[in-house]
Amino acid sequence: MPNAFHASIEGAQHGAKSLSQFLDYAKAAGASGAQPSNYMLADGKGGFLPASQIQTEFESRGMHLDGISAHCPFWVHTSAWTGTKSGNPFIPPDVASTGPEKIEAWHEAYLLRLLDLASELKVKTIPMFWGVAFGWELASGYPWGFWAGSGYDLVQEGQERFVTKTAKLRKAANSHGIKLAHEIHPGTAAMCADDFLTLVRICDNDPCLAVNADPSHCWEGESWETRFLKVGKYIAAAHVKNFVIRPGFPLRAMEPSWPRRAMQFTDLASGDLNMQRYVELLLHVGYQDRYCKHNGTASAPLVVEAESAHKDLDYTSASGIRYVADNLCWPASAGSFEEGMGA
Repeated sequence: MPNAFHASIEGAQHGAKSLSQFLDYAKAAGASGAQPSNYMLADGKGGFLPASQIQTEFESRGMHLDGISAHCPFWVHTSAWTGTKSGNPFIPPDVASTGPEKIEAWHEAYLLRLLDLASELKVKTIPMFWGVAFGWELASGYPWGFWAGSGYDLVQEGQERFVTKTAKLRKAANSHGIKLAHEIHPGTAAMCADDFLTLVRICDNDPCLAVNADPSHCWEGESWETRFLKVGKYIAAAHVKNFVIRPGFPLRAMEPSWPRRAMQFTDLASGDLNMQRYVELLLHVGYQDRYCKHNGTASAPLVVEAESAHKDLDYTSASGIRYVADNLCWPASAGSFEEGMGA
């Protein structure tokens, strides 16, 4: 039987590489597919490379185009209204200086063009995350953001803001048959499973709203199993990533150094998570079947995003690709093992 999954890799971490350099690196490490970042598809003139050129880059290496990673521009688009500067590294300097409304408008136009390109490339899945549409008070998780008062209700305002600000992007995604796969993540519009289900509800079950599964962000009480069973039918993409929690260290300390933080990303083999169980759950909730049907493929990608606070990035990611290919890409069971007993 063919394998249910194939090894792939996410490109945003490797943004210093051009598209061709990234694909050469991924191919040499053993990846069957890749998920380039939106920045790797830029033409250096404010636009995107021709779809035909991007397709040739993949076809010449015999690799799958497993979606386009567009976390940064989507996050900035839905966060700009707060006036945050934390997205500035992802914004062209001449745009970053224009103010929140223009930053948001620029990113909306940019993302609409990116969705057009994705459609031309026959890409049906965009891993991303929505920004801080509900404001930083609610994103903190601390109760003062939930206390409504005279003339204000931050939760209700956030819901209305999300529906309004994402309307054009959702409409465009639906017109192209594209799934916008939100990575449930701290500091976004949906930080847990219930948050994501709220987005689905307030957007009237919009079919473009999907989930990018990533177990490495389940470190504040909601386990990856609890989270992904709740949103299982919405999973349209999957990253493979591991982490450790160092006991006794505060999770929310204002510490920028990864080696000193409580939660640290690791290589795939040595973290706290059981990667086999994670992939089995993805199979259980129908990710593989759903992805293959939507994208017309024979297998679904397991997209490596392995990082480490201590190991070189290229080394860690290449090791992750080999780990996925050797350990997580196997033929799925066609039925219960008990069916063969006594046959």
